[in-house]
Amino acid sequence: MTEQRRPLDDELVQTAAHVARTRCRGDNHTMAAAARTRDGRIVTAVNAYHFTGGPCAELVLIGAAAAQGAYELDTIVAVGDRDRGVVPPCGRCRQVLLDYFPALEVIVGHGDDLRTVLITDLLPESYVWADHQLDAE
Repeated sequence: MTEQRRPLDDELVQTAAHVARTRCRGDNHTMAAAARTRDGRIVTAVNAYHFTGGPCAELVLIGAAAAQGAYELDTIVAVGDRDRGVVPPCGRCRQVLLDYFPALEVIVGHGDDLRTVLITDLLPESYVWADHQLDAE
């Protein structure tokens, strides 16, 4: 992995932590995500846990952002409820985030060791869905 240090968006981390503290209740909503859009807005979401799987907070956020007319995300972070701190995206979310936003920056790490990395650093040797589609003729 060739992680390159990038500036940390503290406001984004604090926003996700606030949503995790104030909006995550019980077992249905245990993770919060916050993303900064290309135009500087912050969009938030929480996961929707269900025994069949349910979408992670990052995936809910993609839909919430689109519903607000935000189709370009620059940076994303997920924070767990009960003061669990920043949680990296799962494998499914990494793949979806890469496919939607190939230049996305993701905040990862623990405690005082938070850092911002490219989504491609979290998914080396990535499968990029768009690269494997036949051109429609």
